[in-house]
Amino acid sequence: MANRSGLRAVALTTTAVLLSVALAGCGGKEEHGDLTAQKLDWQDCPAPSDAEGGGSAPSPLPGGGKWQCATMKAPLDWSRPKGDTIDIALIRARASGPADKRIGSLVFNFGGPGGSGVSTLPAFGSDYTALRTRYDLVSFDPRGVGRSAPVECESDAQLDEYFQQDAIPDNAAERAQLLQRTQQFNAACEKNSKKILPHVRTTDAARDMDLMRQVLGDAKLHYFGISYGTELGGVYAHLFPRRLGRAVLDAVVDPTQNPEQSALGQARGFQLALDNFAKDCTSKTTDCPIGDTEQEVKDRIAKLLADLEKKPIPGIFPRQLTQTAATNGIAQSLYSKDFWEYLTEGLEEAYDGDGKILMLLSDSMNGRNENGEYSNVTAANVAINCADEKPRYTADDVQRRLPEFRAASPLFGDYLAWGMVSCTDWAVPGAADHPDVSAPGAAPILVVGNTGDPATPYEGARKMVEALGKGVGVELTYKGQGHGAYDSKDKCVQGAVNGYLLDGKVPKAGTVCS
Repeated sequence: MANRSGLRAVALTTTAVLLSVALAGCGGKEEHGDLTAQKLDWQDCPAPSDAEGGGSAPSPLPGGGKWQCATMKAPLDWSRPKGDTIDIALIRARASGPADKRIGSLVFNFGGPGGSGVSTLPAFGSDYTALRTRYDLVSFDPRGVGRSAPVECESDAQLDEYFQQDAIPDNAAERAQLLQRTQQFNAACEKNSKKILPHVRTTDAARDMDLMRQVLGDAKLHYFGISYGTELGGVYAHLFPRRLGRAVLDAVVDPTQNPEQSALGQARGFQLALDNFAKDCTSKTTDCPIGDTEQEVKDRIAKLLADLEKKPIPGIFPRQLTQTAATNGIAQSLYSKDFWEYLTEGLEEAYDGDGKILMLLSDSMNGRNENGEYSNVTAANVAINCADEKPRYTADDVQRRLPEFRAASPLFGDYLAWGMVSCTDWAVPGAADHPDVSAPGAAPILVVGNTGDPATPYEGARKMVEALGKGVGVELTYKGQGHGAYDSKDKCVQGAVNGYLLDGKVPKAGTVCS
């Protein structure tokens, strides 16, 4: 997931731990006070809130499985566990198999940060049919997201203007305007969400998950993290290594990188995905409608973006497709090979002066629905990232680094580099340069890397395995395209993941699926 604060949104760093491993991971006395005794009141799920993205109540699963929703109380401030509380929204589908075969709950986080698990899990629920035979499928809106004390910043009309701005400045005046607009957005977040902003760090969400584990009645947390969810899972493993059960990390964030390194890695990742898209289009038996050679495809895209900088084209009335919106839409289409046909169609139409499809893709990235209403994904994304990451980059910092970013990606380099200023003047200090995910004593964690992943480059999987520590991380490689591996439907990947989660069979380290 990405937004104007950068395509790097999926793979940003988190905070250092708040308590030592000795306190958090010893497996002794629980630290959550009376909240561990709360009983969840599971009811039929309502339609998603505007902050969760809106839409209809989730449909039943194949075979009649029903989605249920509940609210868990968690401390606002984990350093004061008996102080004020916030609501954490949960969703589940009960295990479909025999009760005596049930393992427990399998908790999902789908990334962002800022994505609503309550709205996302039902959308992908049928993909996890095999896992549901032995697990209750569970997800949640992390604090600051959706229905869980959501961060609120600007109105829908203000966000329309925010995303229409030039996020790829070419001169001093445009740079000043970008910085001023960023400050306005950040000030609105502080004004409207001052109470929650200091408490949305990834370590806070990890502690919520440990409380969730207890309230759900599980001795161990079984976990499936995707994208930023891999970072959250790594932080949980560090804080509570003895309480982690079977865990899978898919589309892996590199936990050793600071925000600049992460952004640069994504520039390379999205450029690789664009190269693969161009190769795929021009290698088919039918003519590629957007270029005869790989280089021509990329050259025409670059020219389109340069032309849009000078003169936007009609998008979705009354908005126009700008250079920034087109870049964002192209990036969205590179998250999955399934979207490549929409990118081809969108580029064809844009070359003819119609920007609707690319703008729809950009809107999807930014959490805007067809009614012009935004989820709070952008507000939550910025708030969590800025609470997690310590560096605060200036325009001069970006200017110095632009040559390296442009070398990594002529198309996405500037956009990702300028995204680094999104935390300038943020109200809450960042916690760390990168997360600590070392987890000595944890059970094996299956770490799945995709060689063609644009948002969390493949190298991050190896770095995660190394950072988790000897005997913990087990690497599985998928030679494919898109963001993530399990949902590619690859039988080898799904077989390995299902075998581990369902039967405890740990794949051989270094297994490759292609």
